[in-house]
Amino acid sequence: MMMTVEQSLMIWLLAVPASLGTLSLLIPRKWPRGKEIVLVLSALVQFVLACLLLGKEVALTAPWSGFGMDFSLRWYHFSGFIVFCASALGLLVSLYTAAFSKGKAYRPLFYFCMMVTQSLASGAVLAGNLLVLLFFWEAIMGTMYGMIISGGRGAQKTATKALMIAGATDLMMMLGIGMTAYLAGTLDMAHIHLEISGWGAVAFVLLVVGAISKAGSMPFHTWIPDAANDAPMPFMAFLPGALEKLLGIYLLARITLDMFPLDPGSPMSMALMILGVCVIIFAVMMALIQRDFKRLLSYHAVSQVGYMILGIGTALPVGIIGGLFHMLNNAVYKCCLFLTAGAVEKQAGTTNLNKLSGLGKKMPVTMICFLIAAAAIAGFPMTNGFFSKELIFDGALERGMIFYIIAAVGAFFTPVSFLKLGHAAFFGKPGPDQANVKEAPRAMLLPMVILAAACIALGILKQPLIDHVLLPILGGHGGGSHAAHIGTHTSWVLVGISVGLLLLAALDHWRGYKKTGRGIESADHYHHAPVLRLVYHLAENHAFDPYYWARGVKDGYARLSLAVNNGISWFYDVGLVRVVGFFSLMLKKAHNGSQARYMVWVLTGVVIVALIYLWA
Repeated sequence: MMMTVEQSLMIWLLAVPASLGTLSLLIPRKWPRGKEIVLVLSALVQFVLACLLLGKEVALTAPWSGFGMDFSLRWYHFSGFIVFCASALGLLVSLYTAAFSKGKAYRPLFYFCMMVTQSLASGAVLAGNLLVLLFFWEAIMGTMYGMIISGGRGAQKTATKALMIAGATDLMMMLGIGMTAYLAGTLDMAHIHLEISGWGAVAFVLLVVGAISKAGSMPFHTWIPDAANDAPMPFMAFLPGALEKLLGIYLLARITLDMFPLDPGSPMSMALMILGVCVIIFAVMMALIQRDFKRLLSYHAVSQVGYMILGIGTALPVGIIGGLFHMLNNAVYKCCLFLTAGAVEKQAGTTNLNKLSGLGKKMPVTMICFLIAAAAIAGFPMTNGFFSKELIFDGALERGMIFYIIAAVGAFFTPVSFLKLGHAAFFGKPGPDQANVKEAPRAMLLPMVILAAACIALGILKQPLIDHVLLPILGGHGGGSHAAHIGTHTSWVLVGISVGLLLLAALDHWRGYKKTGRGIESADHYHHAPVLRLVYHLAENHAFDPYYWARGVKDGYARLSLAVNNGISWFYDVGLVRVVGFFSLMLKKAHNGSQARYMVWVLTGVVIVALIYLWA
């Protein structure tokens, strides 16, 4: 089959990172920087290929398997935008990883899995039919396991947990794909348009579970904070911080915009909005009490997904655009925040906030990047996060005041937790353990600076981005003339409330700091509040973790099975022997050779038979 240049570029986009990843395993140890060169080269080539394909419409279909299935890829406006963003972030994280991981034992496996993941993620986004999507989607689960487990002995438990959660939700997604293909009569995603009713509603829910799980939403998030402790630091910036959000929200948007068009005010729309606000508030409250840099960021990685789900769940153009814009913004500032955490870990040797202080004087560039990214996630005016949140708030308010109020409460606690984090890590006097800390290497600083600058640039350029990139994604769901004004008219009341929430957060932090004298303890009054104390206690003991629920069911079933097995064994080995022995003893005593006793047994038998006969 002859392919066009664009089709060839799309194939190379998938093949190059995976091929170079395999090649990296063959590089001998005597070439100490060979693996790093291949890692960065792989990401650079993929980024260049993505740039060459921007603005194109490319489709590729080839026979696949002997069952009439096709290998179908499609580069169009939406998928191309996601692949471009993923490749750009992948390039920055790869450059950072090459400097961060120098001399680390996990390099061969981690680099290999990272490069293969870039190929698989691009394949999942470009998939033209559900079967191809499922193939790439499931394969990411294996490379994710490899990246986590490369963190060392302690990471095996976390990797297994992540694999089990991803496996369970991917199985539900697989069932949803089967049902969708049966109902639609096709696997081609561009030709699937079903109503959310009957079995279609079941298929919709199953597909959504797969999408939000990949995005790291509650209740499928619990492996992420554990991975923050156990996995190599670049993993958090690469997958939970950026790539998984792009993949999961992309699929959620495809489901709700194309395959199962979502109507405003419908039961499924309301369900997504309820899920969104619950994720926002519960995850940010967990972030509030963390005392580790990476673990705090991991809960915010979950909380921000709630805003995206809320925006898309409104099924309104302003909310959907806000959710998609927030997807991009979150990938940028969350990736930057995780990179700053990695710089702190590498230079200070720890991310435990109890052991950190005054790093701003030692690592000024890292601190500035952190402050910009933290301002963006907190929704500080003129940053990218501010504008996307305002769009989501606008859509949420149009659907119901309660959704806006809960989302706004989450927007209050976000700066509260980042004021605590920034104060504890970067301000105050450097401790004795930080006496010899120096700024991170330039190769690590460059990606952070670019991402921090992007937090500001995306805020300044938000209108061209909305008009020329995000609005075309809506297609027939654009909402006419109303959609054309998205982003141009800002509700100054909502802006005023958002700014007021930021000021309240600053006052709350100052009050907590004055009360305790330590930045890390500035939010402890929430941890020890009467009702919240119980909720936090339950959460910290895995009461809300479905993984531990499943383990409890498994352990209960195992104990029940063991009890049944022991019971059966006792019956045959002990109980039955004793019963047989008892009757044998009785028969032995009954048959002792006495004729008189035998006559009694005969007469007794005759009487019993006679009574039975008369009774019948």
